[in-house]
Amino acid sequence: MDKLEEKIGYRFHNRELLVTALTHSSYANERHGEAQSYERQEFLGDSILGLVTAEFLFTHEPPLPEGRMTRMRAELVCEASLHKTALELGLGSYMRLGRGEEHTGGRERPSILADMVEAIIAAIYLDSGMEEARRFILARVLRDAAFDDSHRSADYKTRLQELVQRKSNQVIAYDLVEETGPDHDKTFTFEVLINGAVSGRGSGKTKKEAEQMAAARALESYRE
Repeated sequence: MDKLEEKIGYRFHNRELLVTALTHSSYANERHGEAQSYERQEFLGDSILGLVTAEFLFTHEPPLPEGRMTRMRAELVCEASLHKTALELGLGSYMRLGRGEEHTGGRERPSILADMVEAIIAAIYLDSGMEEARRFILARVLRDAAFDDSHRSADYKTRLQELVQRKSNQVIAYDLVEETGPDHDKTFTFEVLINGAVSGRGSGKTKKEAEQMAAARALESYRE
C-alpha cells in the first residue's frame, strides 16, 4: 500500500478506504460479507469525477461552448480514459479478486480497472474532502486533456492510426485472437499489427473495446 499511495500522490489517514476501493465484489462475496467491495465508492467517485471535470471545462480560457464541453466531458471520463489512468498506477497488481474473476482475466479487464479509479477518487474524498480528490483528478485523469479540434482522448485507434501514418507504407490491422466466455458474457481479445508485427494486445467485453485496448497498448510502446 505504501508504493500505491506514492503513485497516487496521497497518504490515507484511513487506509481501509483504499483497501475497499481495490476490492472487487467477487472477493467480497467469497468472504461472505467480511470484506466490502468498491461498488458504493465507485458510485460516489463517478459523481465527483463528473463534477470536477465539468468545473475544469467550464473554467477553461477561452470559454468553451456547452456542446463542446458535453462532448469533451464524455471523452475525459469514459472507460478508456480511466483505464489508461489505472494502467499508469498499476492497479491490476493491487486489486483483490475472487478466484473465478481471477481465472477469467479480471485483473486486466478495462471495466474493472476503470471502476477502481472512480472508487479511489471516492476514497480520497471520504478521507480528506473535495480538494484532495480534485487534486488527484487533475493530476491523473485530466492531466493530458487537450482543447484543440483534433482532441480524441478516448479514441486510441485514431491516435495510433495518425501516428503510424506519419511514415509511408505503414499498414495497421486488427486480428481477433481469442473469444472466451458464454454467449451472454463474452470476452474478446485482439492484437494490433503494424506491418505484420504484433504491437499491442487488448481484451474487452465488445470487439470495439478490445480493439481500443489493443491500440492503447501499442501506443505505450510505439516510437516514431
